[in-house]
Amino acid sequence: MGYLEKIILQEDTRNISKLKEFLHENFLDEAAKKISTKRGKVFIVTGFFISYANSPETDGPPGALAIGFALKQLGFEIIYITDKWSFSMIKGLLSEKDTLINFPVTSHSESDSFSKKLIEKYSPSMVISIERASFVEDGTYRNWKQEDVSKYNAKIDYLFTPSLYSIGIGDGGNEIGMGNLSEKIKSIKGLPDQPSITKVDDLIISSCSNWGAFGLIAAISKIKKQNLLLSVEQVKKIIIKSVDLGAVEGLSGKKIYAVDGRGLKEDSKCLDQLHNYIDLVI
Repeated sequence: MGYLEKIILQEDTRNISKLKEFLHENFLDEAAKKISTKRGKVFIVTGFFISYANSPETDGPPGALAIGFALKQLGFEIIYITDKWSFSMIKGLLSEKDTLINFPVTSHSESDSFSKKLIEKYSPSMVISIERASFVEDGTYRNWKQEDVSKYNAKIDYLFTPSLYSIGIGDGGNEIGMGNLSEKIKSIKGLPDQPSITKVDDLIISSCSNWGAFGLIAAISKIKKQNLLLSVEQVKKIIIKSVDLGAVEGLSGKKIYAVDGRGLKEDSKCLDQLHNYIDLVI
């Protein structure tokens, strides 16, 4: 396993790291190389709604903003996509110049049609998902308790088609992209019995999805010889603002300044290590 991959998979509390043997040893570098060949517009998808807390979670949007920031520095045009359950929170994190699309919560056929229209309108070169719930085998969305939470999820999976290069970042087995390893996920204790079925071209696993996003940016930074990472303080401010806008820490469902059980200081460990690494290699 590569050095960057070790950083983003540290402190694994869900056994997600057991999937690493089924991925390329340097899966971050593999995705970063492909991004480096692309140009134009990018769809970035995020927003995971915690139904029992009636709020979106803090994991996902910070990573989405971080990737958007990095890719904008490389000349990409970013289009963020979420649904009504996370829209106002994410809108509050973005600037007035940023584009955020509210994907409707509707039927499978209408969602498929809406996705095709978005792709036709914007002609993106790729689509990236960060901590976004995925279809399971029966076409529903399931949370960690295996409860049907379909009414809280727009069917954004339809954007992930073979014709459009795609990346999925997740930490639990039920996110867009984890469909690449559905059968493996079923066999690992701690991961869902009904995992994602939505596949991507490149899957990124991490102990926290934000960390996976930061790891991808570090891999791109290494290629471009330019540190494209947000600072630790910038990310802290995004997390704080997301909670102030209504987000919750995903494990507890509480409105606290934390991500996946880690307070701001503990959560910063990964990003701090990535900065140290990039400072050494560029």
